[in-house]
Amino acid sequence: MQGVLFLLAAAAVATAQSKEAEPSAKEPLIEQRLIHISEELRCLVCQNESLASSRAELANDLREEVRLLIRQDKSDAAIKAYLVERYGDFVLYRPEVKPLTWLLWFGPFALLLCGLVGMALYVRQRQAVQKLAKPLSEKERDQVRVLLKNGESP
Repeated sequence: MQGVLFLLAAAAVATAQSKEAEPSAKEPLIEQRLIHISEELRCLVCQNESLASSRAELANDLREEVRLLIRQDKSDAAIKAYLVERYGDFVLYRPEVKPLTWLLWFGPFALLLCGLVGMALYVRQRQAVQKLAKPLSEKERDQVRVLLKNGESP
């Protein structure tokens, strides 16, 4: 009985301390644009989450900064350029294709191409070796059969 009362008291305390959810959009157009922009930006703390979905404090600060830039009538490109200037290309989920990011964009394809070329060379070499190998004569086959039958080594 005391356990049940304890659980009820704990539940009452937890619900008493909970806050009412704030309206997510005091300015719906700004919030909509913020979400659109922040989905294309990377959280610098979480690194594998978008700025829109991250709950890190830095992500909250960056979203507030983006909100401020939106209120200043900056374009999406200008906002991204500002964040790239401040935090580097890492802040973008899809960085621009430029000499600095060529390895990022084309590196996987180059590795795939190298792997395919290496595999083709290996197969060609194996085929060349197999062509050079002479088949066993009847005498040699008989010797192999005898050795296998007796379990001896040459």
